[in-house]
Amino acid sequence: MTQTTAPQVTEPVAHVLVGGSTHPAPLAPVVNPALTSETVGWTAMGTETDADLAVRTAHHAFAAWSALTPAERGAYLEDAAAALDPTGEERARLLVREQGKVLWEARMETGRVGDMLRYYSSLAEEVAAEKVTVDARGTLRVRRRPMGVTAIIVPWNAPVYLAFLAVAPALVAGNTIVVKPSELAPLALTETLTTLATVLPEGVVNVVPGDGAVVGAALSAHPLVRKVLFTGSTATGQAVMRAAAGTVKNIGLELGGNDPAIVLESARITDQLIGELVKGVYTGTGQICFNVKRIYVHESRYREFLDAFTAAVDEIVVGPGLHPEATMGPLNNEPQLRRVEELVERARAGGADVATLGRKLDPETWGSGYFLLPSVVSGLPDDAELVRCEQFGPTVPVLPFRDEDDVVDRANDTEFGLAASLWTEDVDHAFDLSRRIESGTVFVNVHRLGASDITMPFGGMKRSGIGRNHGIVAIEGCTEMQVVAHRVDHERLPGPHLYGQEGS
Repeated sequence: MTQTTAPQVTEPVAHVLVGGSTHPAPLAPVVNPALTSETVGWTAMGTETDADLAVRTAHHAFAAWSALTPAERGAYLEDAAAALDPTGEERARLLVREQGKVLWEARMETGRVGDMLRYYSSLAEEVAAEKVTVDARGTLRVRRRPMGVTAIIVPWNAPVYLAFLAVAPALVAGNTIVVKPSELAPLALTETLTTLATVLPEGVVNVVPGDGAVVGAALSAHPLVRKVLFTGSTATGQAVMRAAAGTVKNIGLELGGNDPAIVLESARITDQLIGELVKGVYTGTGQICFNVKRIYVHESRYREFLDAFTAAVDEIVVGPGLHPEATMGPLNNEPQLRRVEELVERARAGGADVATLGRKLDPETWGSGYFLLPSVVSGLPDDAELVRCEQFGPTVPVLPFRDEDDVVDRANDTEFGLAASLWTEDVDHAFDLSRRIESGTVFVNVHRLGASDITMPFGGMKRSGIGRNHGIVAIEGCTEMQVVAHRVDHERLPGPHLYGQEGS
C-alpha cells in the first residue's frame, strides 16, 4: 500500500493505540473495494518500534489485570458490550465500505461483538474453578493461569468478528492484548477496539495496524509475547510458527481450508438443500475460511443437483454492498480478484465447463470495483488446480462420485482439514460416516456462516491449524495449566527406583 505523511482528513483513521493514547505513524489509504477511486479512510502503518512499545505497555499492565478475579474482568467486558451496542450499525456500514461484503453480513459481524463479550463474561466462574483432589497422599490442585501478553493477528475477510473471537477469551482469561488489524480492512475493527480500550484499564488493549511482514513478524518474535493467535493463510501461519519458535511461544492458528460438501445418495435435492449450499459457497463473496470449496454429488443425483444449483446461483446479484438489491459484493482486493479470475480461466482452458452466472447490478460501473460474477465449474478431474486449492472466491467445482469409499478418499486427499459437510436424509448414517472425514468440524445438512456458533469448538486438522476457538476451550487455550501438589504421606509415593535408581 502507498504510504504518506498524515493527511488532513475527516475520514476514519486506524491509529496505533498504545496505553489508551494514539501514536503518530505513516498512513496509507484504505480504498472501497466497490469503488476503488474512493478512499474510505486511512490506516497507520506501524513499525517494529510501535510493536515493541505496545508489547511493553501490555506487559506492564498484565500484573494488575491478571490479579483481578475472572468475575471482575467479566464485569469490564459487560461494560464494554454496553458501550459498543449502540454503534453496531455505524460500524457495519463502515465495514461494508472498507471490506466489500453486503450489509446484512456486516451487521451480523459488528452486531455480535457485544454478545461475544457477554458470552465470555458468563464463563468467568469456569475460568476461576479449581479441581481439588484430597486423598491419603495430600492435596492436589489444578488451576488455570493467564499466560501474559497475547498478540492477535487478524485477517481482512471478517476482521471484527474474527478479532473478537480471540480478544474476548484472551481478556477474560486475564491476558493483556496487542491486536494487529489487516491493513486492508482495519477501520471498523480499530474503532471497536478503541471503544473497548476506553472501558478497560489503561494498557490492557493495544492496537498496531500495519504490514504483516513488519508488525506481525515483530509481535510473533517478541520475547514478552507469550501467546500468538493468528487467523489467515497457511503460508503466513507457517511464518508465524517460525518466528514464535525462537522464544517457544504458545500459538493458536486458524488457517486455510479446502472444505468439501458431500451430497450422499440418500439426499433429496430440495430448495432448502440448494439454498443452504449456495449460502455455503458464496456468502462473503466466497472469502470465508470454512466456506464450501468443492462439492461432491452422488452420480444418481448429480445432474438434478447441478441443474438446480446452477439455476439458484444465477439469481445472485453482484454490486456494492450498501445497495439494497446486491446479494454479493466485490472481492476485497485486486490480487485476490486476479487470482480467482485466473483460476477460473485455467479451468476453462483445461476443458472444464464454466457456467458464469448471476447479474451485474450496474454494468456501467462494473470496472470501478473488484467485482466478479459467480461461477459453477463442472467436468474437472480431481487433480485440477481448482479442486486442489483454496480458491477463496465466488466459484466452486462440482464433481460426481460413485460410492462412499471413493468420496471419503477424495474428500480427505488434501493437505487441509478445516471443515466438511454431509448432506443426507439419514442423519444417523451421516454421524457414522463423519468419523472417516479428516476435518475439525463435520456439519450435517448445513455448512455456512452461522453454522459454527460461539459455544461450539472450532478449528482445523492437518495444515488447517492448531488449537480450537469458541467456547470454554478458547479460554483454556489462552491459559497455562498449573498444578499445586502438597504431599503429606511420602510412604505412598513411588520411589526413585522407578527412574532407574536404587533406594527409597
